[in-house]
Amino acid sequence: MPTPQAPIPSDFNASSTAGEVIRGHDLRGRTAIVTGGSAGIGLETTRALSSAGAQVIVPARDVEKARAAVGTLATIEPVELTEPTSVAAFGERFLKRGEPLDLLINNAGIMAPPLTRVARNIESQFATNHVGHFELTVRLWPALRKAQAPRIISLSSVGHRRAPMDFDDWNFERKPYDRWIGYGQSKSANALFAIAANARGVKAFSVHPGGILTGLAKFMTPEEIEFFSARARSMMKTVEQGAATTVWAAVSGQLDGLGGVYCENCNIAEPVPADSEETHGVRPWAMDPALAERLWALSEKITGLGIG
Repeated sequence: MPTPQAPIPSDFNASSTAGEVIRGHDLRGRTAIVTGGSAGIGLETTRALSSAGAQVIVPARDVEKARAAVGTLATIEPVELTEPTSVAAFGERFLKRGEPLDLLINNAGIMAPPLTRVARNIESQFATNHVGHFELTVRLWPALRKAQAPRIISLSSVGHRRAPMDFDDWNFERKPYDRWIGYGQSKSANALFAIAANARGVKAFSVHPGGILTGLAKFMTPEEIEFFSARARSMMKTVEQGAATTVWAAVSGQLDGLGGVYCENCNIAEPVPADSEETHGVRPWAMDPALAERLWALSEKITGLGIG
C-alpha cells in the first residue's frame, strides 16, 4: 500500500533544528553519502549525521574547498554530478568497498542560472538537480540494497509549484528558456524521483527544507532576493532548521515502513490544489505515481542506466 500523502503526529516541527532531530540516534556502523554536503544545509546535514556516529562521505567538485569546510566530519571524494564518467567512477569506487550504503542524501543543487548546457546537451538545472542524482542512485543501488534499512532523501523545494515536468520539452529545445520554470521542473522531478525509487524497493522521501538564503541563491538578483525574502517570510529558516527535515526523513522511526512522500517542517506535507498560492504543501504533479514512472523511464532513456 502506498504511504498516504498526509501529515502524521510528528515529534518535531518547523522550528526544530537538525541537532534536535538527531539527538538520541546512534548511527555508528552506518554509512551516509551527502551530495553538496560541504556547504549550506548540506554541511549541516553532514554535521548532524557525523555527530551521531555515521561514516559520512561527501562527493564534491572542488575537493580542497570541501575538505576545508568539512574538516574531520566526513571523507571527501571527487565527483562532478553533470559528468557521467565522474559519477560512474565514484559509484565504482564505492561498490568496490563491498559495504552497504545506509543513507543516500541527494542534496546538491543549483537554482535559476542562465541557460547552460552540460553533458548530453542537457539544461544544467535538470542535469544537476535530477539526472546526476538519478545516475548516482542507480550506480549505488547494489550498495543500498545491501543495507538493512536504507533510505534515499531527495531535496526538492516548494519551488516545485512553479512548474510540473514538461515531458514534451523538458530540455527547452522548442520553448524559450525560463530559469525559474527550469528550477521548478527540476524540483518537481526530485519529488517524483523519490516516488519511483521507493516503488523499486528502497524507502525514499523528498523534502522541502524551507526558505534559506544560502549559496544556492548566487544567481538571484538583489531584487529577486528581496522579493523572495518578503514572500517567504513565514517559512524562512536558519540553516540548522533547514537541515532538520532532511535529517528527520533520514533517521526518524516515525517513518519506518513509510516512503514515497514529500515532507516539510519535519512532517509529511499536506497536498494542496494545483492553483494554490500557498508557500507550503505539495502540488498534484509532484505526487503522481504515473508521472513518477514516466520520469523514471525518461531518466533511463537519457542515461542508458536502469535497475536490473
